[in-house]
Amino acid sequence: MPSAPVAVPQVDEKLDELESIDKPWVTIVWDDPVNLMHYVAFVFQKLFGYSKAKANELMLRVHNEGQAVVSSGSRDKMESDVKRLHAAGLWATMQRGE
Repeated sequence: MPSAPVAVPQVDEKLDELESIDKPWVTIVWDDPVNLMHYVAFVFQKLFGYSKAKANELMLRVHNEGQAVVSSGSRDKMESDVKRLHAAGLWATMQRGE
């Protein structure tokens, strides 16, 4: 007796799944009305080891665009980065990268 057809995932579905697994997590810092710009740049330098120029670039992106991605990597690492940013008084979240 012949068996019923079995649904096989399409190649595109498998690729989408693999791409979502490969996407790193990112930490986003959001603009807030509390912290001064030079303090935000200072935090970026101390927590992430960014140069003064890179820290200022990211700080200006937060200030002008309302947000900036400041780090990327594994979920555990981004959770740690968000906690450290919160401890420094900054507003931060994490999400899957694009």
